[in-house]
Amino acid sequence: MNWMFLGLAIVCEVIATSALKASDGFTRLWPSVILVLGYGASFYCLSMTLRTIPVGIAYAIWSGVGVVLISLVAWMLHGQKLDLVAMLGIALIVAGVVVLNLFSKTAAH
Repeated sequence: MNWMFLGLAIVCEVIATSALKASDGFTRLWPSVILVLGYGASFYCLSMTLRTIPVGIAYAIWSGVGVVLISLVAWMLHGQKLDLVAMLGIALIVAGVVVLNLFSKTAAH
């Protein structure tokens, strides 16, 4: 259940971050509402995750997967270009999350 909360926290954070651009500096109502609700839901779900998953592990996964997903959303929806160095950096983030989950004794499975 805690891993489900972490996944939901990541999805809510990605939605909220996508709405951040669309809010145009909080000048557009509905994107701003989505942003506030998305971040609120994300932090709530992350806090539920922290009941059993260590904060360092949960935050590393939350932020790492979030960076990867928001980069993909920005590429698909906003036409953001990802050069080779950006893709390498994203691959390193993914590798770090995988290493944490597969090899760290700190991760709660």
